[in-house]
Amino acid sequence: MALRRVAALWRAPGLALSLLVLLLVLGWALLPGLFTAADPLRADPAHRLLAPGAGHPLGTDHLGRDLYARVVHGTARSLGTAFAAVALGVLAGGALGAVAGVAGRAVDAVVMRVVDVLLAVPGLLLSLAVVSALGFGTAQVACAVGVGTVGGIARVSRAQVRRVRGGEYVEAARLAGVAGPLILLRHIVPNAAPPVLALAVTECGTAVLGVASLGFLGFGAPPPAPEWGALISTGRDYLVSAWWLTTLPGLVLVALVVALHRVGRALEREERTG
Repeated sequence: MALRRVAALWRAPGLALSLLVLLLVLGWALLPGLFTAADPLRADPAHRLLAPGAGHPLGTDHLGRDLYARVVHGTARSLGTAFAAVALGVLAGGALGAVAGVAGRAVDAVVMRVVDVLLAVPGLLLSLAVVSALGFGTAQVACAVGVGTVGGIARVSRAQVRRVRGGEYVEAARLAGVAGPLILLRHIVPNAAPPVLALAVTECGTAVLGVASLGFLGFGAPPPAPEWGALISTGRDYLVSAWWLTTLPGLVLVALVVALHRVGRALEREERTG
């Protein structure tokens, strides 16, 4: 089975490249010191706005700080915030979907109308509304972006729970006298979870983009902390003279989002066919 999966990766070079991108970015997040020895906060005005070169792979910013070091050290904050947002969405959306899937029609109708409202509002607009109410900061951004992921995850969770609850093993457990909550936790949720988790990987890409968008607007970590959205925002003032300040961090962001979506879609196909 493992060998067949490896062979499938070779037949899908786009997926293999996406996995390599994810491994690289995870390495940046977990062990940034292995990838750069430069201090992301150290300013050097004598070397401000240097173009990408041997000493500075992504160039330097308006204060002379190494841009590659700031991208690498900002990965943990950007990625961690996005993962926390998706975890919140999976917990809240999964719980809402599970309740709607096993409860009666009245509860199902109420829960799904709430989900419809969440889905009717564009994700970024909903995140902006939530973060404006909560205030600035990394935790607030994670909560705001997480709320935007609840609706889609709740719909998938409900559909999977409704599919699984009619299984023979669920009926057997019910006839054996197992309590309803135990049936939900032991039999329904574990079997309904894989498609939800596959969707969560795709939602990670959307969450990374949402976190960067809020950081770009100034809602994320305060300066001088490196954060991808803030790096792109700072470079706007130097687009003509120092294009790399915005373009290169933006390309890193695009590569990660595309890789997450590619892997998420592959997991969804695997779940449908497997």
